[in-house]
This record gives sequence, structure tokens and C-alpha cells, in this order.
Amino acid sequence: MAVRDVLVVGAGPSGLATAIAARKAGLDALVVEKGVLVNSIFHFPTNMVFFTTPELLEIGGLPLVTPYEKPTRLEALRYYRRVVDALGVSVVLHEAVERVEREDDGVFVVTTLDRAGVRRARHARAVVMAIGYYDAPNRLGIEGEDLPHVSHYYRDPHPFYRERVVVVGGKNSAAEAALELFRAGARVTLVHRGETLGESIKYWVRPDIENRITEGSIPARFGTHVTAIRPGSVVLSRNGVEEELPADAVFLLTGYHADTDLLRSAGVALDPDSLAPVLDPDTFETTVPGLFVAGGAIAGRHTGTVFIENGRLHGEKIAAALAVRLSSTL
Repeated sequence: MAVRDVLVVGAGPSGLATAIAARKAGLDALVVEKGVLVNSIFHFPTNMVFFTTPELLEIGGLPLVTPYEKPTRLEALRYYRRVVDALGVSVVLHEAVERVEREDDGVFVVTTLDRAGVRRARHARAVVMAIGYYDAPNRLGIEGEDLPHVSHYYRDPHPFYRERVVVVGGKNSAAEAALELFRAGARVTLVHRGETLGESIKYWVRPDIENRITEGSIPARFGTHVTAIRPGSVVLSRNGVEEELPADAVFLLTGYHADTDLLRSAGVALDPDSLAPVLDPDTFETTVPGLFVAGGAIAGRHTGTVFIENGRLHGEKIAAALAVRLSSTL
């Protein structure tokens, strides 16, 4: 039975950075990812531009070179592929982690399922959960949420040319999606439960979306909840008054959260209010000895506190703690 030093769950920037730091510390690290490399970034909107500068997305000491002030999604995908190739990071893709269990001898058994339906048991002395939160959307729990024309992810505006589209949400993702869809010829309505747009909207996006709403190009319903989705419409409610709005497509851009089920099943204690894992702040180790969390999954409900910029730094602390611990057990 082969036992790795470290198994990292998730091949996003924080997971890759952790594996790179572990390797530099002389540890044998494997990254297991249920989707593609940097799966969340791959599923970002096709034309997305990052809010941050290139150096704050860098990992492994390799530069992200771009002619622009802020890198694009496509540049980021290319960059992380090059990092993995240049630094020889061991990554297994399309293999979902189903369960993480710590045996009596301290070795973890990580049960995985690949896309061919093959189940494996991988073993490691330590596990790092770098699972992010983008895979788990905040559901509204309403009738029709799973209809085929409804999505919690926005990718590209072209398929919605001349269609009636309802975008639900009031933060940056909703604002950018509404603007792109409008400019691609869709008839867009923005619906937000708050009375105003969110404070986190990018400074160059805010005047654009506000002007489109003011001029009526993108009608907006503020202080409004979606109560049901039907095959050709959405049902809205504001102050007890219902309205049915025609809709060929609906985007529920209401945020995301970490997969607390996987953490709980591994025995990790979670804060009852924030659902953030209980951690040692110096090492990012959870209440399960040898099980660590890196990146966005640390945030629990407060997803706006951890980004690539700071999540990519968690791996250094984790690797340093593991290097000391594992060297003393060999």
C-alpha cells in the first residue's frame, strides 16, 4: 500500500500552491481534483477579467505575464497549466473525493470516484482540503429552481441573443452578467432582494450598470424575491404583491458556499454560525489531527473574505508545519 506524505483535495490555486510548497519542503504530495485543472476559474464567465493584478495570482514563484493591467480568465488558465508543467506538480484530474477517514494509526484513507466510475482508496499521512466554494451554489429552495433553463452559473451571452433573461442577484457577478447579456442583444431584467446594488461591485462596473438601470435599458426590481420559476416565467414578490415576468432563461447568481458535508463527514468541527472549519490559525490544521484546510473553504459562509490573493499563501504555513511533523515520524 503506497502512502503519500500529503494528499491535497482540489487543484485550484490554493491547492496547487500547497502541493508546490510541500514538494519544496521535501514532501511527496499528490493533488486530486474532481474536475479540470483550476476548475472554478474554468467555469468563470468566458470573458471575465480579474479584479486583481497579475502578481497576486502567482504561485510557485513563477510570474504571470500579461500585457494588461488585470489578467483575463484565459490568461489565468494558461498560467496555471504552465505552473503545473514547469514545477512537475503531481495532479490527478476528474477524480472526485467521496470520503476522508483517519485510521487508528493516523493514516488517512481517501476514497475517490473517477469519471469512468472506478472507485479508489488513496492513502496519505496528511490531507489538505482545498475545495473552495464555487461548486456549491446558494440555492433559493423554490419551485422550478432545477428547470433546464435555470442556472446558478453564467458563462457566455451569445446563446441568449433576443431572449428574455432574468438575472437574480445584486453583486458583481449579477451586474457583469446583466451588462454582457444586454450588449449581446438579450432583453434582461435584474432582480435583487436588496433595495440597492451590492457594495462589492467593481468600481468600473458600477456606473455602467447604474446608468443602464436608470435609462431603462436593464429594468431592475429591487427589494424583490423570486418565489417560483415556471417554464416560461418567474414569479416575483415585493411587499406581498406578486408579479409574473416572462423568462426564456434565468440566472440565479446568488453566491456560493463551501462543501461542509465533506468536511463534516471527515470529522471536522465547524463554527455553528459561520460554518467555517475550526482551525489552528498558525497552521490551518482542523480539529482532526493531520487534516488541514486551505483557500476558500476556510471562509464558511463569509466567502468574501478569502480570494486567490490570500488563499494561495495558506500552503506555505501548512507545508512548514507538515515538514516538521512528518520528518519526526520517519
